[in-house]
Amino acid sequence: MPRTIAVNTWVWTSPLTDATLEPLARKAADFGYQALELPLESVGDWDPARAREVLDTVGLAAIVVGAMGPDRSLLARAGDVGATQDYLRSCIAAAQTLGARVVAGPFYAPTGVTWRMDAGERSAVAGELRENLSALAEEAAAADITLAIEPLNRYETSVLNTVEQSLDALGPLIGPGLGLALDTYHLNIEEKKPDDAIRTAGAAIAHVQVCGSDRGAVGDDHTDWPGILRALDDAAYRGPLGLESFTGENATIAVAASVWRPLAPSQDDLAVRSIAALRAFGT
Repeated sequence: MPRTIAVNTWVWTSPLTDATLEPLARKAADFGYQALELPLESVGDWDPARAREVLDTVGLAAIVVGAMGPDRSLLARAGDVGATQDYLRSCIAAAQTLGARVVAGPFYAPTGVTWRMDAGERSAVAGELRENLSALAEEAAAADITLAIEPLNRYETSVLNTVEQSLDALGPLIGPGLGLALDTYHLNIEEKKPDDAIRTAGAAIAHVQVCGSDRGAVGDDHTDWPGILRALDDAAYRGPLGLESFTGENATIAVAASVWRPLAPSQDDLAVRSIAALRAFGT
């Protein structure tokens, strides 16, 4: 059975707003996508009830994506824990309204914030993360939603970089309400063998994001896409594959994602080539 393929609106714009959502949803549907990843950069950027009307009209499912800007963290060293918990509750509420099953993102610390940790501090950080996630995971589970925690590459975080680290840190909470979001871009940097890491993650996988190894289009890069897809089958993951890349037109997101040059002739080209490649690989 073909997989659902989603696209993140960050491919074209940041932040997503009520004004930009409808034309992007129609564009995504016209390109053949079946779901839309909706980043909630700030609560109020877009209205979840209106977004659901738009997505229902064009026939797209929804995935909510969290954005970890400055001071947004579940670790006291890196930000305001209480405000971040409130933000994640808003993300869960938006997902409920949309009928989405997943809220995905690197919810432990602001993207780009790094610091060195010895083994003792790393253990303490994992404990603090579990403590501050526990109630949120329970609330998500009660709403039939999964918080999908995303490990990032070493240049964007020092907290969770690999599947193994993530399972070690979050293991006691993984289950209904909490899982992992895997991104092929980060897997390519941090995992010795991305396909083995996917198999190790197994039932913990709650969402998967894809892009080329350079953050560009899927398919003309060095990623072993057949191997990745076989590993997802072996892990029994049948959820969506969400194309995540970024426009360089917005200065904030271009700096956050290190988009220093065009990743494709156009953002539309990137989206069209990616879904064509994924379908050609048999997804």
